Amino acid sequence: MDQIKQAQDDVRHGYHSGAPGVLASAIAWSAATATVAFDTVDRAVWVLFIGGMLIHPASILICKLLGSRGGHDKANKLAQLAMANTFWLIFCLPLAYVAYLQRVEWFFPAMLLIIGGRYLTFAPLYGMRIFWVLGFALAGAGFGAGMLTLSPVMGAAAGAAIELTFAIVLFVLHKGWMRD
Repeated sequence: MDQIKQAQDDVRHGYHSGAPGVLASAIAWSAATATVAFDTVDRAVWVLFIGGMLIHPASILICKLLGSRGGHDKANKLAQLAMANTFWLIFCLPLAYVAYLQRVEWFFPAMLLIIGGRYLTFAPLYGMRIFWVLGFALAGAGFGAGMLTLSPVMGAAAGAAIELTFAIVLFVLHKGWMRD
């Protein structure tokens, strides 16, 4: 059990408790929200896809600016979970795109569900239950947006608002964890 806790602490320390990644994701969702509000859904879809590809490098940069390594120990066994999690996300993206092709209102709810599911694996990766809450908040928003057939701008705005809120919470939690 100590090995798992050590691996989680390594991930948490290296990635600033995941806060920079959630913040980078919030920025991608915000850019997609602005694009769908002031331009087109088509462009907003691509903004979220391209913004999503930039989340990891942006989060590493933010980590380093904040004094974290922006990485984990190479021997950390939890790295395999992070890699599997990333491949799962990539494999799900075509489903979101097909949902979009069927009905544009389904794209952002599908992405909320996918990203929410991805965050659930962050709970054991970081050893932080807050990721369960984040994952279910995004998935719940995705389910609700899909069931209510909310406009694309509302679906994208939900992702931006939830992720920004949790980024702030994670920054606060990390600061407290570092003090302890």
